[in-house]
Amino acid sequence: MASSEKSKSGVKPLARIFPYLLRYKGHVAGALVFLVMAAVTTLALPLAVRRMIDNGFSASDSLFIDNYFAMLVVISGVLAISSAGRYYFVIWLGERVVSDLRKDVFAHVTNLSADFFDTAQTGEIISRLTADTTQIKSAVGATASVALRNIVLVLGGVSLMIFTSPRLSTIVLVAIPLIILPIIAFGRAVRKRSRYAQDTLADATAYASESISSVRTLQSFSNEPLVANKFSGAVENAFEAARKSIFARSLLTAFAIFIIFSSVVAVLWFGAQDVLSGTMTAGTLGQFLLYSVIAAGALGALSEVWGELSLAAGAAERLTELLEEVPAVSAPANPIPLPSPSTGAVKFDKVSFAYPTRSDVATLKEISFHVKPGETVAIVGSSGAGKSTLFSLLLRFYDVDGGTILMDDIDVRKVTPTDLRNHMALVPQDTNIFATSIMENIRFGRPDASDEDVYKAADTALAREFIEAMADGFNTSVGERGVTLSGGQRQRVAIARAVLKNAPVLLLDEATSALDAESETLVQKALDYLMEDRTTIVIAHRLATVLKADRILVMDAGKIVEEGNHKSLVKKDGIYAKLARLQFDTAYEAMA
Repeated sequence: MASSEKSKSGVKPLARIFPYLLRYKGHVAGALVFLVMAAVTTLALPLAVRRMIDNGFSASDSLFIDNYFAMLVVISGVLAISSAGRYYFVIWLGERVVSDLRKDVFAHVTNLSADFFDTAQTGEIISRLTADTTQIKSAVGATASVALRNIVLVLGGVSLMIFTSPRLSTIVLVAIPLIILPIIAFGRAVRKRSRYAQDTLADATAYASESISSVRTLQSFSNEPLVANKFSGAVENAFEAARKSIFARSLLTAFAIFIIFSSVVAVLWFGAQDVLSGTMTAGTLGQFLLYSVIAAGALGALSEVWGELSLAAGAAERLTELLEEVPAVSAPANPIPLPSPSTGAVKFDKVSFAYPTRSDVATLKEISFHVKPGETVAIVGSSGAGKSTLFSLLLRFYDVDGGTILMDDIDVRKVTPTDLRNHMALVPQDTNIFATSIMENIRFGRPDASDEDVYKAADTALAREFIEAMADGFNTSVGERGVTLSGGQRQRVAIARAVLKNAPVLLLDEATSALDAESETLVQKALDYLMEDRTTIVIAHRLATVLKADRILVMDAGKIVEEGNHKSLVKKDGIYAKLARLQFDTAYEAMA
């Protein structure tokens, strides 16, 4: 997952957020109503001040002044109510839009193909889901409303300035391009630096995530200082990138404030000369001055807001990259449903495949074999022979480069990935246990399963005894990646999960590899029961686990080089026989 080499200009990436806003038209309308009300109320204040100065102070009737001050209190009340309403609606929109965005991005990421995760870093994705969406929340909420409010104030203030005094307005209008053009130019620089700062922070987050997830490994090698120094360097890079971004924003703010308030001083000087010559009343000058201050303040705020929006644009760009990722494996336009009940027949017909990250190296080379319904087929071979790749293709984590894979005589590419995977239960070599209770970990195999179903699955996997011996039984939380369980216990939970799914095809990838001899014997009995009346494909390095298989396929360098049962393969004295001699040693002759 690479960053965009070519960034989009301005704040255009924020346009990706508009469809989310349009889901809540009522709240958007409420925010706009209160926003305009607050801006109009603010613009009404100078008019009241002018009349009070020109009429109130020159009149002997104090009632006039009292009425005006009372009116100012009313205006202040309206301003307070409208500001509160604006704040509620815009902050609500920010929270709501970011919640929707996070859900959509996460759902999209979970549906991406395996080739995306072959290169993407988990920490980088998490950073985009958290830090970047938080930046957008600020933009959609407070920043966007402040920007709109100040735009209204600038436009309204300038218009009323021209109406009040066209001559003095000329001075201000000359200064406006000197303010806006640098803001736009600086804003682009700020956004580029902000994007880089967010990328470097994501790199630091990704490194931290990887290190923390492997904390036992790094501690076992006493590499805490090494990891801490690397993370410190990543954080310093992120800080330096953020510092450059902040420096660019501070220059923008300083320039805007100087130009804006210099023009206000110039207006005040020229206006004072007009009052002294009698061509303008003091009230008119006061009104004009207030409008110029309002417009100048709004422009100054816009310079800061532009920086905030530039930050959010960088974040939106990074999220858009995720949303624009297209899964390499997707459901066909007109999928064919697998038969129900499924027979569980599996066929590989001249299948060839190379991983996208190593497209020049063929992992499988015209593999062909057929697994009959209810048959148990074992696949053995040295590491790197392509055994696990067969499972990845059968589960359609990747699509084949050549040939065809059939499930129940239907090309798996013509079936939705969800339908296909629902017909298979996988017990992987690297067991994935989630940071929740044992009950929920087993129920992951079938989310709608009852507690009783979970108990039965645990019984079948011979896991119930050790589960109920724990303090909270099935409700025991096992920690991240099941850290509080032994390797054998994690494997039996994974087997219980597969039992609960009750799929017609069972895929066992070194399913007993983490068990001690006693546990392996017990679990093998459970697996024997589970494998009854199911099509089972077993990947194994330990040949003792595949002796009862109906057939054994021997793989080497991406090809099937031998096929038969244990005894027939031993007699061939080929690769399988060599593996058997290495593993069984002195017991080899007796088993042959």
